Amino acid sequence: MTTTDVRVPAADQWDLFYDRLERAFGGPPEPEEERRLSRLVTEPERLIAAWDGPELVGTAGAFSFRMTVPGGASADVPGVTMVSVQPTHRRRGVLTAMMRRQLDDFRGRGEPFAVLTASEPAIYGRFGYGVASRQLRGRVDTTRTAFHLPEGADRVRFRLVAPSEALEVCERIYAQLVPLRPGMLARMPGWEQEPVLDPPAGRDGAGPLLCVLAEVDGEVRGYARYATQSGWAPTGPDGTVRLRDVEALDAVTYAALWGYLSGIDLMSRIVFWSRPMDDALVQLASDIRRCELAFRDGLYLRLVDLPAALSARTYAAPVDVVLDVDDAFCPWNSGRWRLTGDSKGASCVRTTDPAELAVDVRELGAAYLGGPSLRSMASAGLVTELRAGALAEASAAFRSDAEPWLPHRF
Repeated sequence: MTTTDVRVPAADQWDLFYDRLERAFGGPPEPEEERRLSRLVTEPERLIAAWDGPELVGTAGAFSFRMTVPGGASADVPGVTMVSVQPTHRRRGVLTAMMRRQLDDFRGRGEPFAVLTASEPAIYGRFGYGVASRQLRGRVDTTRTAFHLPEGADRVRFRLVAPSEALEVCERIYAQLVPLRPGMLARMPGWEQEPVLDPPAGRDGAGPLLCVLAEVDGEVRGYARYATQSGWAPTGPDGTVRLRDVEALDAVTYAALWGYLSGIDLMSRIVFWSRPMDDALVQLASDIRRCELAFRDGLYLRLVDLPAALSARTYAAPVDVVLDVDDAFCPWNSGRWRLTGDSKGASCVRTTDPAELAVDVRELGAAYLGGPSLRSMASAGLVTELRAGALAEASAAFRSDAEPWLPHRF
């Protein structure tokens, strides 16, 4: 174990902080455009650095966001970011010291839960973070897959514009979608630049980022941001559409956008990396096998103030259950809690009543946004039913009508 001093870095240590972060992740430095945006949106007071004597050996930070929870309300949430430990100091308690400091800070700020995306899935579970959402990825063979176009799709008109010029209208659409799905983040000042960041050094053989607007009777109802990568095979053109974002305010416009993307000349496939697990693509595609769908872990969530977090959301079905929660890293959450709630609201208070469901804080965080079900976790031995019927009741209550999803990168 290293005797680590964890503190907020001084204002003039930003470049050192970022240099150490880049060194820990390896590879070439980030393009200057990305570094400038990182500095613009960073809240210096939310950075922490770990020091071994005069040497900076660990970094971590958090962004202040607002996140949609089941029921459509939003809550303050820190987005954990920039976490690194120098290769000389791995397995010496540096990360644990930074996680301890962060979670204590979050609690002091009154933030009920925290979120992050992980470079490696095995890192954060021991600190109580559970996988609360997944993201769908795919590779659609557009030479052998068509998309169903519902009635009215022929009224949708498309217009290519520079991504920066369409930023305001795209952000208006995004803002209207945020309350509709758990896990989505409201765009804070400065962050609107992230979706259109397009440094040439990061294109990996593709062309510049493009933006197509989908309009109905002159009103913009959706958009897609993508780049094309040319390719040729002995049989002819074999290019790839690399899709970054596609969003719409209605089902017809959304289907029409997929029709547009699949019909771009000289392209044979659409590759995408992050869509919600219940995305309409699954219903629109004529041959799901030709979409090569897969999923991976998305958003990780950690309950910081358990009763406040469980009271901040609503529940899909009436629930009245006593939870016996184990939280080794944040022991203030441990113990028995009575959760009562329905679609109108909820409360969570300490109780001495007999426990009805035993669960670790990691699994409770995973279930919080309504994605992975408590029942599926119980089938893996991660949740224990102590009263007959309690599992079915709680599992149904925690579910969300829309699968949680995080399209906002941070």
